[in-house]
Order: sequence, then C-alpha cells, then structure tokens
Amino acid sequence: MSTFRNLVESPAGSKYILQGNAAFALGVVHAGFHAADGYPGTPSTEVIDRSLAFVQDRMKVGWSVNEAVAVGVGVGHAVAGFDAVVTMKIPGVFQAGDVISTSAFNTGEAGALVIYAATDYVPSSTQHVVDARYFLASCRLPVLEPRNHQEMYEIARTAADISRTFNTPVVILASGILAHSEGLVITRDPRTVEPRQVPENLKPWMLTPAIARVNYNKVTTERMPKLRQWTENSNLVNQTEGPHDFGIIVNGEAEIIVKEALNTAGLNPPILSLAVTNPIPVERIKRFAERVMGQLFIIEDGGRFLEERIRLQGIDVIGKDENSVITDWKPEQVLEFLSHHKDIDYKTEEKTIGIEPLNRPPTICPGCPYRAFGLVVDKLKRKKKIYASFGDIGCSTLLYFLNALDTVLCMGASDSMRQGFVLSRPDMAHQVISVIGDSCECHSGLDATRNAVFRNTPGVKVILDNSITAMTGGQPAPSSAANLAGVPNKFVLKDAIAAEKSRMVAVDAYNLKEVEQELTRALELAEKGEFTTLILEGACIHETESEKKVRQLRINYEKCEQCGLCGVCPGIEFDDERKPHFTILCSNCGSNTQVCRQRCPFDGIELIEEEVEPVGSPIVPPAIEEIEEMQIARSRLQLPESLRLAIRGIGGQGNLFFGKVLSEVALRTPYAETNIVKGETHGMAQLGGPVISTFSCGTVFSPVLAPHSADVLVVMEASEVLRPGFLDLLKPGGTILFNRFKVVPATAKKEDYPGLEEIETALQEFRVIFTDAYQAAKEHGDKTGRTANVVMLGLLSTIEPFNRIPVEVWLSALMAVSPNDFIKSANQVAFKAGRQRNPHQHLYKQ
Repeated sequence: MSTFRNLVESPAGSKYILQGNAAFALGVVHAGFHAADGYPGTPSTEVIDRSLAFVQDRMKVGWSVNEAVAVGVGVGHAVAGFDAVVTMKIPGVFQAGDVISTSAFNTGEAGALVIYAATDYVPSSTQHVVDARYFLASCRLPVLEPRNHQEMYEIARTAADISRTFNTPVVILASGILAHSEGLVITRDPRTVEPRQVPENLKPWMLTPAIARVNYNKVTTERMPKLRQWTENSNLVNQTEGPHDFGIIVNGEAEIIVKEALNTAGLNPPILSLAVTNPIPVERIKRFAERVMGQLFIIEDGGRFLEERIRLQGIDVIGKDENSVITDWKPEQVLEFLSHHKDIDYKTEEKTIGIEPLNRPPTICPGCPYRAFGLVVDKLKRKKKIYASFGDIGCSTLLYFLNALDTVLCMGASDSMRQGFVLSRPDMAHQVISVIGDSCECHSGLDATRNAVFRNTPGVKVILDNSITAMTGGQPAPSSAANLAGVPNKFVLKDAIAAEKSRMVAVDAYNLKEVEQELTRALELAEKGEFTTLILEGACIHETESEKKVRQLRINYEKCEQCGLCGVCPGIEFDDERKPHFTILCSNCGSNTQVCRQRCPFDGIELIEEEVEPVGSPIVPPAIEEIEEMQIARSRLQLPESLRLAIRGIGGQGNLFFGKVLSEVALRTPYAETNIVKGETHGMAQLGGPVISTFSCGTVFSPVLAPHSADVLVVMEASEVLRPGFLDLLKPGGTILFNRFKVVPATAKKEDYPGLEEIETALQEFRVIFTDAYQAAKEHGDKTGRTANVVMLGLLSTIEPFNRIPVEVWLSALMAVSPNDFIKSANQVAFKAGRQRNPHQHLYKQ
C-alpha cells in the first residue's frame, strides 16, 4: 500500500484500494483545496490524521480544539478566499451547530467551504443515531451523500464547485461504512485553484437580527431554487434501467447495499440513485416514478428524510415503517423488506449451533494508564465511598466495564452533569466524581471546570491525562507536546486548571497507592465544601516506545498464592489450576510500575531482563521483472466471477493487516478491472471487543456481505465464530478456517468461556479446517505469536477458490505491505508455515 504522498503524486488513471476517508482526502488535494481543519472523531479522523497531515507543504492543515472552533477557522479561510474543508463526526455537527447554521446564511463571495461529516448509523463509536439532514435542511444547506469509494474521491471537487458557484457552505454526509471500508479508486488529473481576492471589506459577513432576516429570505428565494435546478442535471443523480414492474430510489451508501442484495437475489429493477439529498431533484424523481409501472420503493439510511420530501411532491413511495429502527440497511434487510411487497425467490435461514456467544465488551488496552484509576474507583464504590462516577466521551468511557463509570452524556459534560447533581443533592458532593480525558477537557471540559469555580460547587473532577487524543488513534491535543505541524505547544493543561483557581493535584497514573490516597483526600475535602481537580498523568500505551512494551516480568510460582488479584488485564490469564500466566497482550505497562505487580501481595511478580530474538532470516522480495510477468500472465488465471471472505476476531489480532494483503493480492489479478471492496470494524470494537472484517472482489458492490455469499470464513478467536449472523454468511460448500486460540475477556470468568471441544462439535455440519496459528508462529521462531494472522493467510492461500491465485502473487502482495526487512522476513516465515498447516492441499494448476 502506498503512502499518501505517493497517492497524491500518482498519474491520472492510477488504481488504488483506498479507505473511504483516504479517498476523500486524496480528492481534496486533487481538487485544489488550500486548507483543512477539524476535530478528531471516528469515523472521520483519517481524512486529516493519516492523509492530509502528510501534505502540509501543499495546504494548511491542522486540528482545532473542537468542532465549533474548526468550522470558525474554515469560515475564516473561505473569507480570505481559500477553499477549505472541515472534518468531524455527526455529534460534532451539533457541537458546531451555532457556527454552521449562522455561516449558512452568509451570502458574500468567498472561497469554498465544505463540511465533511461522517455518519455512524450503526453506531460503532457514537452515542446516538440522529439524522442530521433535518437540521442541515433547515439551514438551507446543500447536502451531498457519496455512494461508493470512487465518488468519495470525486465529491470534494463537486462540493467545492457548488460552494464557489452558489456562495454557500456545502455539507458532505459520508457514511461511516464507506469512510471506514476500502474500495477501488481510479485517480483523475489534479487541478490548481487560485484563491479568490481578499474582499474590499467584510461587511457581507456581518449578521444582526435585521441582516439575518434579509439573508434568510435571499437564501430561501434565490439560492435554493438555483441549487434545486442544478440538481436536475447533476451527475450526482443517475438512473439504471431494468424491468419496470417495480423500482427503487436510493441515496448515498445505501446504493451499494441495495445492489449487493439485488445481485445476490438475481433481481434487476430500475434504480434512481441520489448523491444529493438537499435539495432533491424533484423533476427527475417525478419522471422516474412515472416510468415505473409497479410499486416504487425508497431505501435510505438514517430516518425517513427523503421519503417525507418525496411524498410532499405527491409521489407515492413505500419506505420504512413509521416505527422502524433500521438506520443502516444490510443486504438481508433489503431483501426482507422487498419480500413483504413482492414475490421474491430468496430465503435465508439463520444458522444456530446452540451455544451462546461470549459477552465481550471493548476494554481499555493492556498497559493503559487508566487501569489503576479504574481499580481504585471500583474499590471505593464497593466500600460505599463513591456513589457514582459521571463520565465523558473517549477511552475513559471504557471504564464503565471496570465498574468505574456510571454515565455518559456528551463530550465535555461529565462535570457539568456532576455539578447539577450536587446542586440538587449537596449532601452527596463527597460521594460523586466526574471523569474526563485531557483532550476532552481541552475540547469543552474547561468550561465546566470554570463553571464549578464560578458556581462554587464542591466535589472532585478527575482528568485522565495521556497527552493525546487516544480513542481516535493518537492525534495531538493542546495537552500534547506539539501540534500537528510539530510546533511545540505553549499550552500547559495543569497551568490552565490552576488558573481557574480550583485546588489542583497531579499524580502518576500508574501509582495505585498514590491515586487512591489523593482521590480519597479529594473526596474528604469535597465534604468540607472544596472543589478539587485531580490530574492523573500517564502516556497512552500506544504512544510509548516499542522497546518499553516488551514484557520484563515473570511469575515466581513459589511465591504465588493463586489469589487472582493480578488478573486485572488481558495481559494475564489463568489456567485450570488458577495459576496466572502472561499472554502475548502484555505491554509491560510501558515500563512504568506495572499494575499487576503492585496488586500482588506476595511479591510473586518479579522483574527480569530478557531479549527478544529476531524471527527468521532476511529475504529478498520478488524482482520487478518477475512481478511484471505475473501481471501480464494474470489474464490466464481461471478465477471465479467473484471472491468473498469474512474474518472474525478481537481487536489487536491483525485483521486490518489481513485485509490489506488480500487487497494487494486482488490488485495483481483480473479483479483489478472490476471491483475490490474491503470492510472493517473500527472504533471501540477495536479495543479487545469483537471485530469483523470483510473482503470481496469481482462482481461485488458492498463491504457488507449478503447471507450465503462468502467462500471462506476465517475465525481468529475461537468463540467469535458464535456471533449471530456470522455463519449465515458462508455459502453452501464454503470453508471455515478455525484458529484454536481463545482470549477470556477481563470482564468474564474462565468458566464462562465455551469449551473448544463443544464449539468444534457444534461445527460438524460445516467444512472446517482447525489449526493453531499462534502455536505455528511460535514453532517457526515468532516467540510473541503476533504473526498468527499471516499464518492464517498462508493457510487461506491453499483453500479453494483462493488457491487458484499463484503463491508468487500472494508473496508479492505480502512483501508490498511489510514495511521493513525484519517484518518481511517474519511474515514470509509465517506465511510458509500457514501453507504447511493444510493437510489436504489441492493447489490449483494453470
């Protein structure tokens, strides 16, 4: 996979498998934008974080402290004549609602202003599923909804043109499914856009109530009719033909879901597809409806926004029920919906094997600096010293699963919620606390800190300071050492808190004893009417140097009394005799004082020094000439029309890498001339929670697979095969690759985990190949077992129909995504080990 700068500089017509966010970011650069701003929020973060951040020599790029500020910065860029994009997730739209709604009615000539907001209708990492189109439409803003990965790339150019032509901000609502899946993208010639001249004066951006009324009227009676007329001939509206006994209207990402469903069922009705949903192309919709002889259906994500507006035009459409809870369609839901109205020859039966899946909530990472605090709060709650802990958004939300958090409202609201509780229940000021991360405190939490001082509200506010915006992947915050451009931060969080004139105490987040002492002391002072801000300092484990995360601990079983107190982290598991053992997930607490060691009352966990030996020997990737010959010969490969695969595991097992290799493999086959799509689970599910990834190529449309369509299911963690709907994906005669590896969640007991023999017996009706990829990796020199995912890739390369792709293609793809010689060597060894795990290989011969 190429770096973002390589993508930017690639010639027109280049083909890449890109995440939707990366495709959009590439489109931003190629469309000639001058600036990008935003606030990290899954699933929008990668537009800046892993993409535009690397072209700061071409455009002005930065993170702002929150979404409202970011939109204000974007407006400033536009007023200066520069084309700007501002990124956020849907809650950020409402956080910035004042700025967005006000800027919508500015009518002065300016550079383009595009707001990119990624939806999350599942939701995977958002606290609500509100359809923002109702709000945006009331602001008279044009709303675009890209339909596939190619359009994710192209839509930035379209949005900028609309913004400049009609002097309006433009909102791109990108589906989280598209934003965080990957698909085939073909690049265009980049363009250069000259900034507009600075206006003679800025009076067109003045708003008083009287001016606001004039602007509202002008936008409503002049701008919106022109935009509506523009949509009638826009390429954001297209139509596919088919038998006219029924028709479908779709919008945005719902298009590829519908096409995947129809392809599975062998249906080919006419479809009117909309990538612009405000304003709607009324005449195009009317003409389409007149041509459909039978029923007309509408399938849209979110609420019933489009359906309601189409009905207002006197067009009879059939959509979701009034009380439907479908906010993101799946292929099987589409077919079920249509079958209620049409005679469709498609039925699906859910496969059940009689074993309940293990509850596996996402957890804070092994070695996270928050864990000590979570243990202390749980202890104080059990002692009745803490009644409730008011929580916030981010990694700290996961403390809920450690019994250290009770509520979440929205970003920055943890202490304001606590204050309201205390103002009503002053006698409980010493029994409640609020919890927030450092980036959230900088986002909007400081307002609540100031309010506690202003309102003289006693209590305890805890700031978990890991010096980064961690949940979204480690973006810089004002509390970080430097900003996105690498300029050292002058802002100091402790100084800012101290300047609010509350009592402020900072402690080492890894020091269990000190955390408990200071929290207990703060609660005692709260009873006397004092407000304390307790800052727990400890770097995010993912920002810690790799060498500090190598385990330097061992268990002295002569001292161990098997009390179980060390079992507070996925880095430790217990055998049948209740003896603790370190797992491959142990991160040594980043070489801070390890929490498990502090918990042991018998000094049974000891420090050691141990070197990690390299895996395998250096290798040389295939020569360029050989790769070119394979590409020339690929037309002779006898491949099926499509390949589909789904992978289930838990966060941290390398599912993302697995998918990257498959994408590179497909690019080296004739599938590069059709379509390649890869879907991933992102957000909180990555943190030890259940993860599903999908891959498909050929005549395929969606990263969400239809039932009975997958050729192979890969099970990376044994109990994850039990997740509802997973086995339903397997087509008749398909194969399951089952890794005999299990991880008991920190929130579960060992006896809660289903027996491996029980699971294997329940899978007898399926074609299953059982293996132990972690053991295979260790047998071939990887003492950590972390190349187990590559072992499974090697095994997959021997399984029909994936074995029709020559092994040279697999190795070429694997080397392309391996960043250095050491990893290339380790991955080649693991891949070959996997190929040896299939006792019944029937390799395809050309």
